[in-house]
Amino acid sequence: MLGFVVVASFWLEFAFRLRVLRDPKRLLKTLVLTIPLFIAWDAYAIANDHWFFSKEQTIGIFGPFGIPLEEYLFFIVVPIAGLLTLEGVSNFLPTVKRWLRYLKRNEA
Repeated sequence: MLGFVVVASFWLEFAFRLRVLRDPKRLLKTLVLTIPLFIAWDAYAIANDHWFFSKEQTIGIFGPFGIPLEEYLFFIVVPIAGLLTLEGVSNFLPTVKRWLRYLKRNEA
């Protein structure tokens, strides 16, 4: 799953020359805002038996609050993927609008 998220979104950095990954301040702001919320959500759910992480389904390395390493990596990758997707769409929309204007002018 984590690999899919990386493959599905990180190519946008290079395809649209986003420079998101080259802006450490922006990445840090994104992660500082999201990671604590993700950890709190998972910690609450685990503590209240809403869900659990099986040692058989993970690599077996658990961090604070009983959250596995893979989940912590997910907390890092998903916000970055979201930021890349948002930037990719924002950069691509003007191109789409230009195409639509061009097509509309040349309909006749």
